[in-house]
Amino acid sequence: MAKTKWILYDIGGVLEIVDDGLWQPRLVARWQERMGLTGDQWRQRLDAVELPPIDREPGTEAEYWRRVGEATGMTDAETARMRAEMWDAYCGSLNSELFEHARSLAGRAGLAVLSNSVDGARQEEERRYGLASVFDPICYSHELGVAKPDAAAYEAALSLMGADSRDVLFIDDHQIAVDGAAAVGIHALLHRDNAATIAAITRFLEQ
Repeated sequence: MAKTKWILYDIGGVLEIVDDGLWQPRLVARWQERMGLTGDQWRQRLDAVELPPIDREPGTEAEYWRRVGEATGMTDAETARMRAEMWDAYCGSLNSELFEHARSLAGRAGLAVLSNSVDGARQEEERRYGLASVFDPICYSHELGVAKPDAAAYEAALSLMGADSRDVLFIDDHQIAVDGAAAVGIHALLHRDNAATIAAITRFLEQ
């Protein structure tokens, strides 16, 4: 029996279209202005409250936002608004072409996700896009306790997939994450556009 091949996708910048690297400073700058705080004041206030590590531990999101609101003087309504704006920017919009292409591969390949993340991402992205209808497992770094490009992140995903690294094609929009996958023996592709990525997936599955 032929081995199952797997396509392992990143989310932000691949399955989701986001302003990666831009949305975070824009969000913070907008809220600094709304609250009448300078950049230094904002940072000092947040540093003083020791925000919980939402990028490394599940179950921390509610406390994270409580402390953000308390530190910056936001009302509960303002904190909720900033949180909502954060998730809108974080999740961007669905890359429908690539998502539907992945759906079309069901039965031909295993389909999984490995994404650097923060607590709450699973719920937000599932609510918006229904990723679990196509991908299994969905591996979030904050739940694994380790993030790309650490080798342990890829190894954890391989274990959950039950896959050999040689049977996996990993797709990410950051070269450092692609290099991390390649270092543990996974076939890895830097996502630049849908057409090139879909062509590479086709070639991999036909090998």
